[in-house]
Amino acid sequence: MLKAKGLTKRYNGTVALDSLDLEIGPGEVFCLLGANGAGKTTTINLFLNFVEPTSGTATINGLDVTQHPIETKKSVAYIPEQVMLYRNLTGIENLEYFSALAGHTYPSLALLGFLDQAGLDQDAAARRMAVYSKGMRQKVGIAIAIAKKAGALLLDEPTSGLDPKASNEFSELLKKLSASGVAVLMATHDLFRAKETGTRVGIMKHGQLVAAHETKDLGHQDLERIYLEHMRD
Repeated sequence: MLKAKGLTKRYNGTVALDSLDLEIGPGEVFCLLGANGAGKTTTINLFLNFVEPTSGTATINGLDVTQHPIETKKSVAYIPEQVMLYRNLTGIENLEYFSALAGHTYPSLALLGFLDQAGLDQDAAARRMAVYSKGMRQKVGIAIAIAKKAGALLLDEPTSGLDPKASNEFSELLKKLSASGVAVLMATHDLFRAKETGTRVGIMKHGQLVAAHETKDLGHQDLERIYLEHMRD
């Protein structure tokens, strides 16, 4: 569903991402770990076609994102660290608007159903986004992904600033989405959530993917040890 081949990005001679090869299939949750500036966000931005690659390709569902920007965006949903929704609209109004942008029109009952699947309390659906917590905004973002029928979900530091309960709820939502066949790429600093949620983890350093592991083969202490070893190199 998501594939990078030799994906490279340079800014004025500085390498932000260096020849990334990566494949994420339906139902996989791949967590990118690394320090600030390691290339995690650059990877996500390249898949979203927010920036153009210097060389290599990023494809979504077999389509090059630079050659098919509209088609590939229909297949993907994006949740950044701060979910960008309209503050003066309610949860259900935001969902209706962004679903329509993706070419989907639903009755109110269906929209409420998507919000319910995303774990948002029904009474919150009619409240304005301005009063939502970060965790609630993320649930609307998940509902948008469900309504769009997105085959891939791109996440940039989604658990940053969440309390443990909200973070756990978010992990459970990602597991449900992956169980339905959605491919997930998540950039995060949260080793615990990466182990709990991911099917695979990758460690990035200086723009390179220096290690990749199946989470089922690692304990929490193993992942922390491997991560710290790479950070010391």
